[in-house]
Amino acid sequence: MISVRQAAFDVFRAHGLTTIFGNPGSTELPMLADFPADFRYVLGLQEGVVVGMADGYAQATGRPALVNLHSAPGVATAMGALVNAAGARTPLVITAGQQVRALLTAEALLTNPDPRSLPRPLVKWSFEPPRPQDVPAALARAVHLATLPPKGPVFVSLPMDDWGAEVDAGRVNQLTQRTVHANAGPDQAALGSLAGRLAAARSPVLLVGAGLDTREAWQPAVELAERYRLPVYWAPLEPRCGFPTAHPAFQGVLPATEAGVGKALQEHDLVLVAGASVFRYYPHEPGQVLADDATLVMLTDDPQEAARAALGEAIVGDLATALRWLAAAAATSERRHPPTGPRPQPTGSTDPTPTAAAVYAAIAQTTPPERVVVCESVSNMRDCQDQIRFQAPGSFYSPGGASLGFGLPAAIGVQLARPDRPVLAVVGDGALQYTVPALWSAARYRVPVTVVVLRNDRYAVLEDYCRLLGTNGVPGLQVPGIDTVQLARGYGLPASRAESLEELREELRRPVTGPRLLEVPIDRTSAKHW
Repeated sequence: MISVRQAAFDVFRAHGLTTIFGNPGSTELPMLADFPADFRYVLGLQEGVVVGMADGYAQATGRPALVNLHSAPGVATAMGALVNAAGARTPLVITAGQQVRALLTAEALLTNPDPRSLPRPLVKWSFEPPRPQDVPAALARAVHLATLPPKGPVFVSLPMDDWGAEVDAGRVNQLTQRTVHANAGPDQAALGSLAGRLAAARSPVLLVGAGLDTREAWQPAVELAERYRLPVYWAPLEPRCGFPTAHPAFQGVLPATEAGVGKALQEHDLVLVAGASVFRYYPHEPGQVLADDATLVMLTDDPQEAARAALGEAIVGDLATALRWLAAAAATSERRHPPTGPRPQPTGSTDPTPTAAAVYAAIAQTTPPERVVVCESVSNMRDCQDQIRFQAPGSFYSPGGASLGFGLPAAIGVQLARPDRPVLAVVGDGALQYTVPALWSAARYRVPVTVVVLRNDRYAVLEDYCRLLGTNGVPGLQVPGIDTVQLARGYGLPASRAESLEELREELRRPVTGPRLLEVPIDRTSAKHW
């Protein structure tokens, strides 16, 4: 017999979950006591920071990350960050302490009265084991569910007096030796039909999304585009990039409205969407998405996504398998290669304050091509995508659910996962405030992430949305008086302010030996996000 605590760590260890992102409370202390030497605990000072770091870490590794939160209050505080993790389909195994079983009926302090319901609908599965002896099996099930397609967060509530109970060591050993393989191939008859339609189409086009941002799917997507001579667009509001944006076939990012998508696709008679929703829109601008003679086919590994799409056909199955099959089926195409997509040039400004586009261009010019950019500057996200070229998988991350507070902690998680690549977080001054305690974690663990804060002293995206809606007199849209440089220094980071593009370039050229923050005032009049 072994303790539930030992069994749980054996399960975690068997699946490579030896890094725990957490913020402990009293209900978690029995789990964390005598912390194993082969595990690493990454402390966040607030639960949004904890989940954000784990979100970036899991996305960058492609493997599940382990999160430990504090009972109902910790889970509740983390819900905003869980919106992003759910939207990005991040495989998180989230555990939270629960009051001792003897006090649950009376709902004593720190009782989560309905642990299964609290994190829904943002998790694939939520559970509280009925007995202490069921804890190891519940945790093993959680790991498998988090990683089965479509990936996503799962949640297990763990009463604090369960850890000392005993379980059968043989049964735990069986749990640690189990593996679950999932590679459900798409319907080959449907793929065969699609291959013929791609070859025969007058003007087919490929739209890519976050689902292709993997080592397995990236190159097959390139081969597919080249063999069928497809122009390629980044589907709207996808949180990751599924195609090299320096490739000649890449045409840019689609607008995020029905009218905008329809205008961009009006000349195409076959639209192939791979690894993206059909479609993410914001704001609402109605329009005809497809030409009258056009058809749309979606490739996805998510049955829910296939079912809810508002138009077109869907083929459900492993994306990399589908792309490889289609590329291999391609005959020599008679179509011309698509013209190289436009490369927008950064605009200047009427005063010394640089535009956001110019800042992103400076980042592109002064940082190595293997850089990773985590972008959460919402009012100028499109400028980032236009100015910086992404050449390899795992090069771009943004909030999967539009919940502010993602950029800074996610960049820390990505850098912890990928110490071989330089990571930059580009964050708006407003978004930074949602998870500003993440600066402490960056300093505490000496994570060599560069944080570029674009300062405009306002919620610029909301001001622009007001203009779109024709609304006036809305309060609370300006946030002046925040000294980000001093905030960062207070948390232990070297920080400075770049008043010009040349100062920014000079700072970015300096060797990165640890975390640092650069604040850059920007002229917000050129914001580009619709």
